[in-house]
Amino acid sequence: MPRMTGHQRVLASLNRQPIDRVPMDLGGMRSTGISCFAYPGLRRELGLPEKPPLVEDTHQMLALPERDVLDALDVDVVTILDGVTNAFEQPELWRDYDFGGRLRAKVRHPENFRTEPDGTVVQGSARMVPGSYVFDVEHAGQPLNLDDLPPIDVEAFREEARRGYATPEEADRLAELCRRVRESTDRAVFLNDWRIGPGISIHGFDGLAIFPMRCLLEPHTVRALHEILTERALHHIRLIAPRVRGLVDVAMVSADDWGTQQSLIAGPETFRSLFLPYYRACNDAWHAAAPETKTFLHSCGAIHPLIPLIAEAGFDVLNPVQWTAGGRTAAEWKASADQAGIALWGGGMDSQATLPLGTVEDVERVASESVRKLSAGGGYVFCNIHNVLAEVEPRKVVAMYRAARSVRPC
Repeated sequence: MPRMTGHQRVLASLNRQPIDRVPMDLGGMRSTGISCFAYPGLRRELGLPEKPPLVEDTHQMLALPERDVLDALDVDVVTILDGVTNAFEQPELWRDYDFGGRLRAKVRHPENFRTEPDGTVVQGSARMVPGSYVFDVEHAGQPLNLDDLPPIDVEAFREEARRGYATPEEADRLAELCRRVRESTDRAVFLNDWRIGPGISIHGFDGLAIFPMRCLLEPHTVRALHEILTERALHHIRLIAPRVRGLVDVAMVSADDWGTQQSLIAGPETFRSLFLPYYRACNDAWHAAAPETKTFLHSCGAIHPLIPLIAEAGFDVLNPVQWTAGGRTAAEWKASADQAGIALWGGGMDSQATLPLGTVEDVERVASESVRKLSAGGGYVFCNIHNVLAEVEPRKVVAMYRAARSVRPC
């Protein structure tokens, strides 16, 4: 069939319509990207000029893939990440920084960092020690005291949330950026902005150790908190979605991690009673105001049992498709997603074993097999299960995309 644009290809696949090849993503959101430490090697492997990576996420230390990299890998998606995009250059946003002499790069706010005598780079309460490739906070910044549930002042939280409401002028500025992106590219546009979803999470508020217990012991408190966040999200969606209609193809409505490597963090009944209604309200608002836009959920781990509920919550797309967790297969994930009527974005590579530890031939084999299973009948966009980490050889990244590109749609 005739060659499609990235915009056409992504939407056609998500709508289960005929496509010329499987659509692909790199860096559409902050879990489909590549480490800024791996990115210079990828540019060299692709035969592209050396350039300091644009480090958009300075905690996970992710590079913003530039257009020449997207072209070389046949990537079909550009991103808008809280005012930053890779659809066109924004030199006014970026400043030089070298992360303690370890990496010549560009960041938005170099004043946020300092380097200690031993080479540790400090960013707020987070630290990147020598030999590490990401910033860490003790206990991931979440408390581990399980003796009791600390009280939450719901009314104080309500007032704090209301102070964060966006104005029409702010929505106009975001819409203008989306318009510039749409006019500058024929790729699909992926909008990431904290305001366009509820911001609820199974590891929210108290952290992963405590909040799931609060869901069981104080469901009334959790409902009150989620109602406050959803009220704010609906305010933003009603401001933003009509303004970006026709300009945005995919909207990042929520990022949550409901699974471990083996099982769910909380049971399906918790998702159904304390999360699903609030997700549904936000997804319904998006679909009413911008029906062409696909709503997106990121949730890591062994969440296969939640697929029907995620679809019931109104999401159009699920990522990262971590079929390697929980003893399931890519084919089982695909069958459940098709039955539920939700598209999959990711799952194209075993990112914890094959990509870092396998051979190039192993990478090509797993990518080809995964893409054939996950793309059958449409409803699929290819990328790694999660971010490409710093230690991954660039030739494996190229092999992964080459193998995905070679799979014929069926």
